[in-house]
Amino acid sequence: MKNDRKLLTVLLTIVIGVLSACGSSSAESDTELENQSLNSSLTQTENDNSSNVDSISDNSSNINSTNEGENTTVDASESADDTESNEQEETSPNIAANSKAEQPSKSNNSDNEVMESKKEEYLQKLNNTKKVTEELEALDSSTYALKKVENDRWDIWDDLLNEVYGVLEEQLSTEEMDQLRKEQHNWIELRDDSALEASLKYKGGTQEHLEYVTVLANLTEDRCYELVDNYM
Repeated sequence: MKNDRKLLTVLLTIVIGVLSACGSSSAESDTELENQSLNSSLTQTENDNSSNVDSISDNSSNINSTNEGENTTVDASESADDTESNEQEETSPNIAANSKAEQPSKSNNSDNEVMESKKEEYLQKLNNTKKVTEELEALDSSTYALKKVENDRWDIWDDLLNEVYGVLEEQLSTEEMDQLRKEQHNWIELRDDSALEASLKYKGGTQEHLEYVTVLANLTEDRCYELVDNYM
């Protein structure tokens, strides 16, 4: 009986020990599982946080890139505006200068047109005068009548010469007019000398004065055309 109790006690002790060992193993296993689950959760959380950080970093990069692009666009736009403004500022004085430069040119063109018109007017007037003087006829064949025609012809051309000379005084500059006065003075001397020399062929005769007046009229007519062609 005593032996049976001892054996039962030993068996109970063994069973309790086994159960205790199983309980401890199960607890450790549960703990290990819980730890693994916790570690997995922590790892997943870290990965999620890392992903979120990377996402935030990427977004920040995109934002910075966008801002840089916008700044670049703004800078380029401002640079273009500044360049355009500078070009306008540079162009405006040039336009003003060109406008000022064009004004004298237009004025000169207008003056040239007036002078050309005046020249055409007097060329026509010379041609008409030539036609009138060529139609002058002596009343008879006497030397007196012939001299009367040449005197009239000379008077007509001399009056027209003075008229042309007066127009040139208004058109020419002071220097040009001074030069023309000298030339005109020399021409008058040459005209008179030429007429006198031609008349000497008939010295003492009735044709002497007729020749003198005829040469004066011819040279004065030529001088009128010369002044209009060369100076007007």
